[in-house]
Amino acid sequence: MGLVLQIGMDEVLKLQEKGEEQAYQDFKDKFKPKKTTDDCYTPALVMDAVNEWVAKEYRLNPATFVRPFWPGGDYEAFDYPEGCTVVDNPPFSILAGIINFYEKRGIRFFLFAPALTLFSARHCDCSYLAAGADVTYENGAEVKTSFITNLDTCRVRTCPELFRMVEEANERNQQDAKGDPLPKYEYPDEIITAAIVQKWTRYGIDFRVDKDACVRVSGLDSQKESGKSIYGGGYLLSERAAAERAAATRWKLSEREQRIIAGLR
Repeated sequence: MGLVLQIGMDEVLKLQEKGEEQAYQDFKDKFKPKKTTDDCYTPALVMDAVNEWVAKEYRLNPATFVRPFWPGGDYEAFDYPEGCTVVDNPPFSILAGIINFYEKRGIRFFLFAPALTLFSARHCDCSYLAAGADVTYENGAEVKTSFITNLDTCRVRTCPELFRMVEEANERNQQDAKGDPLPKYEYPDEIITAAIVQKWTRYGIDFRVDKDACVRVSGLDSQKESGKSIYGGGYLLSERAAAERAAATRWKLSEREQRIIAGLR
């Protein structure tokens, strides 16, 4: 059955101005579904890379991994086998509700999450893995992707190996991975944002923060005067965690370089 469209007077005028063929095509395009993060089809190679990393990192059998999210599916009605782990890409718009559902039922999960707003999902028992990997999904949507899980013990961590594995898998599908987003502000050592931690992941820096060593904040008091905030939220670190942050991200001099400096006047 062909596509039947009702054209009003405004559309008739456009037909006259632009030419029938082009205007009619433009009119049909308005009815095409828009690409969103809620209908992202994860490339198989990317999914395989994530499964491999999760199985190795947490010593889990990938045969116990389940994927309850698909177009038209109902994750709440899904039959979760005992001892299973959800490793999947859920609809980002209802991510908070999904995590609440799993937390209340004691279901283990490792979920894809939007990178720049990674800290927006406020769940006390979750860990935020700031991968920030470029993923081009099967529907064409390009999303910087990180992960949220209840398998880890820390609050925030980098994951250079996972980043590398996902990026390599994505590049095998798409050879146009985009560059890094730049943070809009320079923050003190006591603050981390998703964008900052993702940058460290790309640099191969191993960093993690314990759950009792940080507090989530939406912005700094100094930002409020100009009506600014931390995009996607951030974490205020303890003095110890801030010192570890500074040490982990600071380039160090080699013994050779120290000898050179010692010989300088």
